[in-house]
Amino acid sequence: MLAKVKTASILGLNGIAVEVEVDIRNGLPAFNIVGLPDKAVQESKERVISAIKNSDAFIPTKKIIVNLAPADLPKEGPSYDLPIAVGLLAAAGQVSVNFDKQLFVGELALDGSLRFTNGILPVADFAKKSGIEELFVPMQNANEAALIPGLNVIPVKNIAQLVLHLRGEEKLESFVSSPGTLDLETENPSSDLKYVKGQLQAKRALEIAAAGGHNILMSGTPGSGKTMLARCMPSILPQMTVTESLDVTRIYSVAGILPQNTPLIKIRPFRKPHHTISNVALVGGGRIPKPGEISLAHRGVLFLDEFPEFSNQVLETLRQPLEDRIVTISRAAGTLTFPANFMLVAAMNPCKCGWKGDPEKECTCLPSQIQRYQKKISGPILDRIDLQVFVHRVKYDNLQKDDLAESSAEVYKRVQSARDIQAVRFKNSRIICNGEMGTKEIGIYCKLSNGCKKLLRTAAERFNLSARAYFRIIKVSRTIADLESAEEIQEHHISEALQYRLGA
Repeated sequence: MLAKVKTASILGLNGIAVEVEVDIRNGLPAFNIVGLPDKAVQESKERVISAIKNSDAFIPTKKIIVNLAPADLPKEGPSYDLPIAVGLLAAAGQVSVNFDKQLFVGELALDGSLRFTNGILPVADFAKKSGIEELFVPMQNANEAALIPGLNVIPVKNIAQLVLHLRGEEKLESFVSSPGTLDLETENPSSDLKYVKGQLQAKRALEIAAAGGHNILMSGTPGSGKTMLARCMPSILPQMTVTESLDVTRIYSVAGILPQNTPLIKIRPFRKPHHTISNVALVGGGRIPKPGEISLAHRGVLFLDEFPEFSNQVLETLRQPLEDRIVTISRAAGTLTFPANFMLVAAMNPCKCGWKGDPEKECTCLPSQIQRYQKKISGPILDRIDLQVFVHRVKYDNLQKDDLAESSAEVYKRVQSARDIQAVRFKNSRIICNGEMGTKEIGIYCKLSNGCKKLLRTAAERFNLSARAYFRIIKVSRTIADLESAEEIQEHHISEALQYRLGA
């Protein structure tokens, strides 16, 4: 007796077809799973047998062989439990399955109920593109699967319920997502710029960074407010589009960190890894590559506090993602590409003791120590950071003032307005914001007057700017102009952009 059931595996961030072939034949009782299963898949036979027996269903005491095809694709995770169970029941003649039109995915508990399963969104996307008419998922994942429009999602509570449905005795209802599932929202910020005393220049730099999706480095003395400023960044970031939100949700689903009660990520990510992080944890990888922190920060912020304390090897791995906004991970089994379109926010002290440049406290570091400390951040990395600002220690008199500064809500309005301008500008391309422009887009959307060109020429010759730095200054200038709703880039926009590049 042979039966076939369709399911899907996750390769990178995409679903790929997997056929579950179940053969029940005469022989000594045995249960074997082949097709490169990992430990979790191998253990599924114990879960499947217990789940079926505890659901008052029947399995013949014979030799059972389960093949997961294609055989050369590694299979991992417990999501194969449900399709294996359905395949067993179909091979035993207890249910009938439409191989071409039905797809099953989910983890089983020993009592036959289904548990929340990771990676459902890319599976649902694959099912829709493959012409699947019915996608059977755990009830807890129905909201997530229903994010793909036009797909018939059938939530399953337990095996017994599913058996009745497949026999045609008791029909399971399709899941209908609640109104407003794709309505995006603005988060109530836990940190607000109005509570940050002083630091007008740093706040202005954060506003420009948020408005154009630019990378920013804040250097300053200990306790000057660098970390607090960075934590305020989520409160001024523009609202995500539905496409961005689905992209982020897909990454979190595959990574296994999508909360059960949050089918859609609606708030831009803000990732803040510790400086002891490894290369693989930051960039992604593993035997079967998974997304790392830079992909989890996709369309959001990657905050690296104590920037020079990260290992040199870890920091250098950021070069290519900062430029290409993707990361390609190559392993013997193959090559996978993950999105990594994040905004880098970094904070550091100017030297080991932290007091270099402070007007009141004397730096105790030797010149060689200062040089060695600052060289931990290589030139190529600094060249990829658009805005570099020095954060000075706040004076005591400013700390004692009771009046609040401009709130994040006010800054957010300007940032969102600038992003709206960019959305219209790039409506016919895949670019979202100014920070993503290439040289082609710069030539089209960043026309410079003779005065602007002269100013840039002077800066380039005096400070030996690289080609990358030159174009990044122009992109920052475009963002500053957008914040003012200016059609053309003017000289004072160039001057302010140069200030953040050269004045750190």
